[in-house]
Parts: sequence; structure tokens; C-alpha cells
Amino acid sequence: MITVNLYYTGKNGDARKFAKEMEESGTADLIRAEKGNVRYEYFYPMNDSETVLLIDSWENQEAIDVHHASPMMKTISTLRDKYDLHMKVERFVSEELPSEDEGFIRK
Repeated sequence: MITVNLYYTGKNGDARKFAKEMEESGTADLIRAEKGNVRYEYFYPMNDSETVLLIDSWENQEAIDVHHASPMMKTISTLRDKYDLHMKVERFVSEELPSEDEGFIRK
């Protein structure tokens, strides 16, 4: 699995307005329904009211490539421009949790 953390930053609450529009317009649900999407969720950092974190996980690179080539990207790009958002991106490839870490996790 590949997880991409996207930090959207704007001014005057625009990053939150962007996330709200993505959810209310149904665009986020369409992305969640795409083949290979595992997770698509927005979060708000407690110490930064002008940033929204999107955690976006996919089964593999092929699923990400199909998503990036889809018309959905035009919709997302248009909304990012509408709210004049800037982005920081982090990418992670999942691996199995080491057994040594199990003792630190409360289930």
C-alpha cells in the first residue's frame, strides 16, 4: 500500500473550505469509490488553522497512476486553484508492523 499525506495550506480558512467542498460536492466519495483507493480522509491540525491534511492511500502505484490520469484530477485542480492552495507532500510505502512494536500498541 502507498500512502500520500498532502498538506493543503491557504489563507482565511480556504483550506478548510476546499475540504468541505470536496466532501459536500461528492468528489471525495467518488475518489473513495475508485478502484484501488484504500483511504481518503481530511484532518485539521490543532496548531495550524490554515492547513488541512489529506491522508490518501492506494493499493499500488498503478491505482495512483489511473487516478492521476482520470478526469477527477481536473476537478481537484480547479478547486485547488479556486482556493489558491499550496501543497506539501509526503509519501510512504507500508510494511508489516514489527512484532517488537506490538507491546506499545493498546488495542
